[in-house]
Amino acid sequence: MGEEKTGRVVTSADVARLAGVSRATVSFALNNTQQQRVSEATRAKVLAAADQLGYVPHAAARSLRAGRSHLVLMPVAAMAIGTAVSDWIDGLQSEFEQHGYTLVLHVGRFSDPVTAARSWAEIRPAGVIVLEAENLTAQGAAILRRAGIKAVVSLASRPVDGVFTIDLDHASVGATAVEHLVARGRQTIGIIMPEERGLLAIAEPRLRGAQEVASKTAATVTALSMAYTAQSAEALADDWAERNLDAVFAFNDNYASLLLHALQNKGYLVPKDVAVVGADDLVQSSLLRPALTSVALDAPTPKQIADTLLSLIETGSAPEVRSFKPVLVHRQSS
Repeated sequence: MGEEKTGRVVTSADVARLAGVSRATVSFALNNTQQQRVSEATRAKVLAAADQLGYVPHAAARSLRAGRSHLVLMPVAAMAIGTAVSDWIDGLQSEFEQHGYTLVLHVGRFSDPVTAARSWAEIRPAGVIVLEAENLTAQGAAILRRAGIKAVVSLASRPVDGVFTIDLDHASVGATAVEHLVARGRQTIGIIMPEERGLLAIAEPRLRGAQEVASKTAATVTALSMAYTAQSAEALADDWAERNLDAVFAFNDNYASLLLHALQNKGYLVPKDVAVVGADDLVQSSLLRPALTSVALDAPTPKQIADTLLSLIETGSAPEVRSFKPVLVHRQSS
């Protein structure tokens, strides 16, 4: 697509010739330029010609002509996109599309936050949304500003100079889970630490939140390494008796589901022998037997996040956005 049989790249000039219009009209029609009105009949003719030739506009060239980018960059860890996050990102993309922006996920592994920021800056997006606080520092934010990136939003528990921060404290998720388990009479609690790349940035603060709650009670918490595989869950269940744990906060509902089944296969009764709590409150949580207790995140809507970033791009400021709040959804597994 985008090339003739000779291998020559199709250009907007080819589209203009086939449609019988000027290259400027092609640009106005394909970019839906509001300042230059194009009739629906002409737009349809241009779109048909572009489709016939397999022409795709050059985003970088369009940005140079317009003097601005229409990309919004979201750095993500390769393994950090679960069902709940992917659904939220899909909603975010839909919101940006309505305003002519494209959300781009940037998967990368960097040695430090400055290197990460430089990599993001090379793409020259209009805005950046950072999901993991550890990936953004004041120095990194300064690099993004010097690159002309107008809006940087971070979902984090701590503010960073030059960054619009929406409060998301993963420690509160672990704390909520352990507070519930302690209230249910559990004393020896395991905390699942995923082995998959990228997830420790979320798991470690959740562990700290769990430890802080336990330190104020007679309960103890133990970090447990587990990969997102049936074999890893089964191996952990094999050693459960030696660990003498009566509860587990399993990072999220996906890990919790694997471990719950593995424990049941070894003859443990849930919740009588082991109480299990997950996070994200996925649809599958209520379908398990027993139904899974989960920590949901009461989050700002994708529209609120998108509106915030767009306001920062257009005006340089935005109103405060409410925090992400953990909410315990109690079911039969605990």
